[in-house]
Amino acid sequence: MAEAPTVQPHRDIVLVIDDSPDTLSFLTEAIERSGATVLVAVGGDLALTLVDEITPDVILLDAVMPGLDGFETCRRLKAKPQLAGVPVIFMTGLSETEHIVKGLSAGGVDYVTKPIAPDEILARIRVHLASARAAQSARAALDTAGRTLFAVAEDGTVLWSTPQAGRLLAGLGADPSGARALPAGARDWLRGCLAGAAQPLALTDRDGVAYALSFIGRTPDEILLRLSRDALSAGVERLRARLPVTGREAEVLLWLSRGKSSRDIGEILGLSHRTVTKHLEGIYAKLGVENRTAASIIAARHLQD
Repeated sequence: MAEAPTVQPHRDIVLVIDDSPDTLSFLTEAIERSGATVLVAVGGDLALTLVDEITPDVILLDAVMPGLDGFETCRRLKAKPQLAGVPVIFMTGLSETEHIVKGLSAGGVDYVTKPIAPDEILARIRVHLASARAAQSARAALDTAGRTLFAVAEDGTVLWSTPQAGRLLAGLGADPSGARALPAGARDWLRGCLAGAAQPLALTDRDGVAYALSFIGRTPDEILLRLSRDALSAGVERLRARLPVTGREAEVLLWLSRGKSSRDIGEILGLSHRTVTKHLEGIYAKLGVENRTAASIIAARHLQD
């Protein structure tokens, strides 16, 4: 009887970016002994090409390299959506505070100085992998719950997002430079939020669908935002989809369900009192009801379930 095939456990993928053959050899040996798979790139440009084919679990990056240095390489890596949550650990002989700050500002999560002790680098890899996976699990849970949350830095750069929020952000139009960032107008709004004005911002995607961008709060490292369908637009679309009414009738019905009088509805929608009355008559006939109270109850039921 043939034996069942052995299921191979997941092997972490570590990308090492360094132009030094000695460092690459040393790290490859140490990391492979720990049970991980090592990918090697001898320059930043090569690493940027490689990650389009394979997404690593963690990246070790030399800060000082000819051509594209580690700091710029990190910024470009972090601009790629699939790498937003991948931890980058800088390695370098530079230990001045300004270099450490520069590395962290570029998107790194840690900084180790050469010569590198094998036990230390492996311990740091384990810690950052565990943190990244915990964050990924939390975001996946938020996404499953339908939460369109994401976090940005003060300049509007997107640090992470739930998958649903990422899709909505893409539909709103990426930064012209190709970076993952809020649209220019939203960045101005963000500065206002940080100054104390936190009213939601209305945004429209390429298809004309309205969304609301809301400020949730901030930590020392990130600003938490929520992107959701504009409640009014979403409500009108739901009524149109579920009830035999026109687009304008759905708008009237939505405000009717919110307790607005015919005069108020006319002012909100820019309609005359007579036009609102005609729309209401059409709504009553289509819904098979005789008054605004019954129509409002039907609308509210469809908006809430």
